[in-house]
Amino acid sequence: MVKTESSIRDIAFLGNYLPRKCGIATFTSDLLRAVAARHPKSRCFAVPVNDIDGCYQYPDVVRFEIEEQDLESYRQAADFLDTSNVDIVSVQHEFGIFGGPAGSHLLALLRELKAPVVTTLHTVLLKPNADQHRVMQELIAHSTRLVVMTERGRTILQEVYQAPRAKIDVIPHGIPDVTFVAPDYYKDQFGVGGKKVLLTFGLLSPNKGIEHVLNALPDVVAEFPDVVYIVLGATHPNELRTRGEAYRLGLEAIARKNKLENNVIFHNCFVELKELTEFIGAADLYITPYLDEAQSTSGTLAYAFGAGKAVISTPYWHASELLRDQRGVLVPFADPRAIAREVTGLLRDRTRRHVMSANAYKLGREMVWSNTAGLYMRCFELTRRKGAAAPRESLAARPVGHAAA
Repeated sequence: MVKTESSIRDIAFLGNYLPRKCGIATFTSDLLRAVAARHPKSRCFAVPVNDIDGCYQYPDVVRFEIEEQDLESYRQAADFLDTSNVDIVSVQHEFGIFGGPAGSHLLALLRELKAPVVTTLHTVLLKPNADQHRVMQELIAHSTRLVVMTERGRTILQEVYQAPRAKIDVIPHGIPDVTFVAPDYYKDQFGVGGKKVLLTFGLLSPNKGIEHVLNALPDVVAEFPDVVYIVLGATHPNELRTRGEAYRLGLEAIARKNKLENNVIFHNCFVELKELTEFIGAADLYITPYLDEAQSTSGTLAYAFGAGKAVISTPYWHASELLRDQRGVLVPFADPRAIAREVTGLLRDRTRRHVMSANAYKLGREMVWSNTAGLYMRCFELTRRKGAAAPRESLAARPVGHAAA
């Protein structure tokens, strides 16, 4: 890894943070570590958002915590960041992780912040409702620069929200730098030696579309009885709080109905990075059957793709860009027959599968976290030169916030 110097000394990363279980928390944690490793003279710290009573057992790099539904906590976070004299605040934005209508509590923080802001948009909606559109417009105004992970995201920012093209950077989702190995190397440790392994991983919720893979499997198993489909991931905490394990239990019921007890393995857990890369390594094919076309980024897709997996996916925005030019296969949404056709076709055609893997792995080298960190630091440097984004609006007096222990 190349370590380079920067004039930027203090960077605050604002967003969810591990051990909170969500994609944004994983991303923020990985980005902070990557930037800190590549620029060791820059001091990086985190300001996460809590969604539960009490708090998570955060590492020492967390310096202040925001309570999701407490508006005053956001204002206190602005005070903390201002008195810390940070050079840059890197905001990880997703509507659902901040309090208020469409996550509008975040705006109270941004209105008072003195430091320039770089906002990474993990969701860019093509058809926002009125609250979402209003929040996005103000978020854009208070951000010196915006980061998206796909060209489609940049286009939507310009066309739907009139964001200036000159302040938008496209930086790919970072991935671990893993060695390319044949799947058989890892299969024995998961008890699937000699099997053909399909994999989907990530926090489970109904928009994942896993039921359509389970309904495709009988046709796959008829030709390849040694196929095993691994579904790796705990139920998403928000799903768990509202509907419990209903989605997972429904998936298990489909597997039983389709007589797939010997062909499907559910791993109900949130695995650490080392074990996750081993699960990915064991896969012959990776499948993302997501149901939402407007999904502008998928960390799970990026991880599997960057590890050199042949990928079958529905055509949500991130997949449509990443998998073009023979780097993967797209199937229609909610179409088990198409999934079965492509799975069996790739399992039959080893050469085509290997070409896809090689193409994915080659592009994936440009997405490793050290490279992504370098692109973010370039963005931060430009942001600092541009200065703060917009005049702050005055807000009412504020009571208490809370600093991390």
